[in-house]
Amino acid sequence: MLQRSKVVLGRGLLAVTLASAGAHAAEPTAQAEVSVYAAGSLRAALTDAARAFEAAEPGLRVRFTFGASGLLKVRLAAGERADLFASANMEHPQALADAGLAAPVQRFTRNALCALVAPGVEVSSQTLVERLLGPAIKLGTSTPKADPAGDYAWQMFERIEQQGRPGALEALAAKALQLTGGPQSPPPPTDRNVYAMLVSQRQADIFITYCTNAVLAIREVPALRRVEVPAAINVNASYGLSVLSGASPAAPRFAGFLLSEAGQSVLARHGFATRD
Repeated sequence: MLQRSKVVLGRGLLAVTLASAGAHAAEPTAQAEVSVYAAGSLRAALTDAARAFEAAEPGLRVRFTFGASGLLKVRLAAGERADLFASANMEHPQALADAGLAAPVQRFTRNALCALVAPGVEVSSQTLVERLLGPAIKLGTSTPKADPAGDYAWQMFERIEQQGRPGALEALAAKALQLTGGPQSPPPPTDRNVYAMLVSQRQADIFITYCTNAVLAIREVPALRRVEVPAAINVNASYGLSVLSGASPAAPRFAGFLLSEAGQSVLARHGFATRD
């Protein structure tokens, strides 16, 4: 049993956790499963977190469905069953909560944007904006509305315009190749990092994605580079976690683990920032 003395939960998660505590003693000894719908950017981190959780909670297993958070929200709103929703933004799980389909949302980790750069493309943090606006650069992003990474990229474009570059939002939005995360996007390969594949194949010269995605891409294709997005135009990506209506009694325990010191440590090892 995991110690909960160091777990700080939001009101909704706390209420469900306490309600499940009494049921825990009556749970059968057969293996219980927690079904989690989660943002694709969380795949490596949550897989490791699940291993740690399962080691501490014998008899419990976590099963994941990964994808673009906006598309997962649509599926859950349409009636697909899951126990937890771990989104790359706060808005998608909040929409489910507003519809009475989930408990109140708790931020459980944070991320930021980086530029994943193809070999031979000359760019630095200082020249990033100029290069993105240049006509020769193929700019890759995820798909706004369907994938929060795309929404964050558009927020970055807005900030570039606000930093004294009139017309930058329109120009960047027009040239951005929405290569991932959309309803019509090809499914990501199961054996490769999709960002490493797209940039190494030069479908994009520069891809604006999460810094954690860039790290994984470079681990697979070391010739790629990560360029930091300047703080003035970067975006703080807050990830939201919510227990879904009708969740199994085991679900709040995994939610509690992700919010605990142990769970936060796993996320940090994968490059995510603390939730506070």
